[in-house]
Amino acid sequence: MAHQRSTTDVLIVGAGPVGLSAAAELRRHGVHCRLVDRLPARLPYAKAVGIQPRTLELWDRMGLVRDVLEAAVPLRGQLAFVDGRERDRIELTMPPEVPYGFAALPQYETERLLEQYVARMGTVIERGTELVSFTQDRDGVTARLRTASGADEELRVPYLIGCDGAHSVVRKTLGLSFEGGAFQEEYMLGDVVADWDLPTGYGIRSTRLGADGSPGDVLVCIPLPGAGRYRMSMKLPPELSPSRGADAPDGVAHGLEGGRGPSLADLQDVVDRLAPRPARLSGLRWSSVFRISHRIVDRYGRGRVFVAGDAAHIHPPTGAQGMNTGVQDACNLAWKLALVVRGEAEPALLGTYDAERRPVGEEVVGRTVRHAVRGIEADPEDRRTLLLREAQLLVGYRGGPLAGEPYGPEGAPRAGDRAPDCAGLTTTVAAYPLRLLDVLRGRPGHVVLLYGPDGAELAGAAEAVRAAGDLPAIVILAADADETAGPGDLSVPDARSTPGDPSSRGDLSSPGSPSSPVGRSVPAGPSVPVYRDTAGEFARLYLPDGATGLVVRPDGQLGARFPLAGTAAALSGYLRALSVRQDAPLRHPVVA
Repeated sequence: MAHQRSTTDVLIVGAGPVGLSAAAELRRHGVHCRLVDRLPARLPYAKAVGIQPRTLELWDRMGLVRDVLEAAVPLRGQLAFVDGRERDRIELTMPPEVPYGFAALPQYETERLLEQYVARMGTVIERGTELVSFTQDRDGVTARLRTASGADEELRVPYLIGCDGAHSVVRKTLGLSFEGGAFQEEYMLGDVVADWDLPTGYGIRSTRLGADGSPGDVLVCIPLPGAGRYRMSMKLPPELSPSRGADAPDGVAHGLEGGRGPSLADLQDVVDRLAPRPARLSGLRWSSVFRISHRIVDRYGRGRVFVAGDAAHIHPPTGAQGMNTGVQDACNLAWKLALVVRGEAEPALLGTYDAERRPVGEEVVGRTVRHAVRGIEADPEDRRTLLLREAQLLVGYRGGPLAGEPYGPEGAPRAGDRAPDCAGLTTTVAAYPLRLLDVLRGRPGHVVLLYGPDGAELAGAAEAVRAAGDLPAIVILAADADETAGPGDLSVPDARSTPGDPSSRGDLSSPGSPSSPVGRSVPAGPSVPVYRDTAGEFARLYLPDGATGLVVRPDGQLGARFPLAGTAAALSGYLRALSVRQDAPLRHPVVA
């Protein structure tokens, strides 16, 4: 057996969308990782197809979203039919301040784009490599791998992440419980072309009622890229039922089962019976039989080993929540691991992964089970709230270990909430307005937003940010900020230069006219960018109570909200919550 003590910081097991997202975020934060998968190639299955608006926001900050948008198709809504008659039409329309809508993309395409992304940063999937076993101690993890050549390798790493699916070796080895239940019904999936007269871009749910009026057969169709192409799911006729998964809890396997998939004729038979319009199927790419379980672990990790995605939670596919929840697991864990690996935070920070993400997993499992059994009407919320929740825009960590004391008026985004995007930010150079996502794109670490009308106060707050650590600050001038502020009002000392050295003064923004608050350009020292809330969108969405500061976490959630006068104390408190080491302040992450 080969023994290796490498420079790898994190071993990731499983190269589906969750494992790839973990690798992408770790690499963005300058952390070395190895990504292994026992399969020799990507599976050609459109398993997870729905892409939620929140996932697109995360991919935007990563710089991946353009590739996804070019490959995906929009999900405009859902048409619900009962006994051939349209009963409901759900339009998946987001509020104007939400930058992305719902989209559909086959899982193999999602994996391809993420794989290309991590490859550009130097991490390549090690295909055909299987985790056989692992042990851990207080100093690290010793993993035994079997490579594609059949050779055994022993690898010593500081941390391990299990993204290895519903039958996770990592979860089982950790001894985590996986409590829940299973649906006894069997379903079949098919990736086909449907020739019918239904509108494009809409999911279709068609139900036939039983003799007693209860829901009976159901057909669900999700649009895919390609003319007339859908992923169709339906109950499996008893005569096509394979044997149950022998190694699964309750004898029921979660996900796709092996063996012969249903034929095009099998799918056509069900469509003939259930489709609301006559339809002719063709172009079968793949088909399979699957079962549904709903389970969640008792904890998202132990010691130096963690689980994410299907290794931590499985549930019905209603609402396309699974993969998207797993991607958020990965993003939440990765930036915290990066701080610890780089020596900037104590390992205690890693305990917040379970504290923040397991309640989210529990809510998703419960909600998808309710919707699978009783429909979306099982939740009494208004439709707008339901859509925002399905879009995963309401996921938050208020009251969690990193949220601190609440601050801000009623209805305002607070620590733990998603940082809303907004439009209408302008600079003195660009001839077009920007969105907040444009400003944050490509910044992997924490960012401090400083909002207000007074240049001198903003400059003082920016200096306090730099004194607290090497955190980037961005100034957002109120729409009514004084256009005639003095040219020096927004300069700020570079905390890393010699105090008192005139060359250490850095302009807070890009150069502007002498009469504007973006002032003069100073040749030395880094600048603090300045944007103006020209359209008033930032003020409308963030509801600042006077001059206000906000910390945006690497995963796009708000870490802190505070009055500018209390910038130093607020940042000190947030860094303490992060378990940041006093002798190693946060640095700008650099891809290694």
